[in-house]
Amino acid sequence: MKIALVIPTMDRGGAEKQVVLLAKGLRELGHDVRVFLLTRDGHRSEELRAAGVPVVLIGKRFKMDPTALFRLKKQLVDFEPDIVHTWLFAANSFGRVAAKWAGVPVIIASERCVDPWKTGWHFLIDRRLQKISQAITTNSSGVQDFYAANGLDPAQFVVIPNGVESIDSTKTQAIDREEAFRRLEVASERRLIVAVGRLWPQKRIRDLIWAGELLATARGDTTLVVIGDGPQRDELLRHRDSVSAPLHVRFAGQREDVGELLPHADQFWIASEYEGQSNAVIEAMLAGVPVIASNIPGNRDLVIDKETGWLFDVGDEADLVRLSLAAFNDPDGSQRIAEQARQHIVDEFSLDAMIRRHVELYEKLLVGHDQTRS
Repeated sequence: MKIALVIPTMDRGGAEKQVVLLAKGLRELGHDVRVFLLTRDGHRSEELRAAGVPVVLIGKRFKMDPTALFRLKKQLVDFEPDIVHTWLFAANSFGRVAAKWAGVPVIIASERCVDPWKTGWHFLIDRRLQKISQAITTNSSGVQDFYAANGLDPAQFVVIPNGVESIDSTKTQAIDREEAFRRLEVASERRLIVAVGRLWPQKRIRDLIWAGELLATARGDTTLVVIGDGPQRDELLRHRDSVSAPLHVRFAGQREDVGELLPHADQFWIASEYEGQSNAVIEAMLAGVPVIASNIPGNRDLVIDKETGWLFDVGDEADLVRLSLAAFNDPDGSQRIAEQARQHIVDEFSLDAMIRRHVELYEKLLVGHDQTRS
């Protein structure tokens, strides 16, 4: 099959990571796949190019840039794909229209997150463009429910969980605990809690800072390390300095060695108010790290309360701390839950399964299109 994947950028987000994994997997299976970037290039493109996947930058200059629509259409006409699969709102909008104009047989969108920022106009566009789509993929039934509540036909949604590379296939060099703590500038005798995510309001990093300070005060030996960068960085550092200290809560910035560091964490925290399906949570669970997560739809797909982790209500820092203390005080029970979580990811969220489910969907829709034409 000839497959065009269209996404706004190649930034470090979860959707971008899934596109990279999918594109590489499709190419390894012998399909002709290209990735079209609507707005700008980014870090993750390096991995695509190294794997031999062509990356085409369209270069949308402003929100409603009509020239980007025509440039994308021209690129699709030249490529002649069997399938266009678009990801995230801007690419879902521009990409589906361009694919329709280019006469692409099968058009698929992908919604990756519960998006409370969307207005009535956004949902109107989503509903209109659903009519020219053969399917909409998502990684979570919670995302499907969200869009159904806003007027989209849930029958068109296909839930394909995120895929994660196995520990062996990441090809990361193993490091010991001493080295991991040295890299994070944390004393090796302390208990390490890790949070990974973009520094912006959705992730509720302020809640984590408060919880990290409360836990460190209660136990005296914990350090929360927040890995990631984003527009709230300076504000969150000021907040940390006003309520805590680097001994209790550290910011480690954007890092390329998270896969090496995670196995040495004692706990993983996520406090997001909305998610699709967090790659960071999946990776922490696969690494055997006990996870404590906010009780939201995307996280509930991964964390079964008291079976594969623990859930707390969004914004309830006290409950997060209580759960963390209980897990530290019951190391055997905590390790049992971490192992159940690791097995859950191995069984349900493998990279091979994610790629296979996409291929099966593509083939099914192409057969349906051919039958309709005949």
